[in-house]
Amino acid sequence: MMKHSLPLRALSRFLQYPDAELIQHSAEVTSALLAMPKLTKKVHAGLVDFVNHLESADLYDLQEEYVECFDRGRATSLHLFEHVHGDSRERGQAMVDLLQTYKDGGLELSANELPDHLSVILEFASTLPLDQSKQFIGEMAHILNAVYSTLVARNNRYAWLIAAAIEFSGEKFKIVELKIEEESMDEEWAEPPAFGGCSTRGQSKPGEEQPLQFVKRAKEFKGVQP
Repeated sequence: MMKHSLPLRALSRFLQYPDAELIQHSAEVTSALLAMPKLTKKVHAGLVDFVNHLESADLYDLQEEYVECFDRGRATSLHLFEHVHGDSRERGQAMVDLLQTYKDGGLELSANELPDHLSVILEFASTLPLDQSKQFIGEMAHILNAVYSTLVARNNRYAWLIAAAIEFSGEKFKIVELKIEEESMDEEWAEPPAFGGCSTRGQSKPGEEQPLQFVKRAKEFKGVQP
């Protein structure tokens, strides 16, 4: 097995919904993660802080935190194509193309897995040779930096996991300016007032893209204190 394979799979596991099995094996997963090549001291310390929190917090609280962090808004969604295509038809075609890439590489997904989830992307990258793996993740660095920036703004420890993925790719994790007016997912799909129409706001224009625009700052971010 290639040296970067286990660290990427460990990172993938930590980015999945936390459960009792993850807590039980957190020491082994952490050991694999911290063996990631060329991990800087800053990111190493951040990952240790994340794991300490994971191991000391109540599982129910961890699960609630995960849902609140990743499932209630697009700014931190781990389904990366949402940041590019929203709910448009282009996202569906992009996922079909990505599934074909996985199939060509020998990775078969279960029925409940979406191919653009970051944990799946990292799992696939773990099967590639190092240079290809870095390039594959690096192509998404601009999206990952946007997610990272939002997590930092929310003082969330998951920012360190995103930073580790970016750093592995050879890109620099940094704060980017986000000009986004975002509704929570609950608000976006809320039913309209009585007699206010026959479709929800989230469904009213299914064929139109609603892209997120990210504008980078001129200077790089020097640190993170999630």
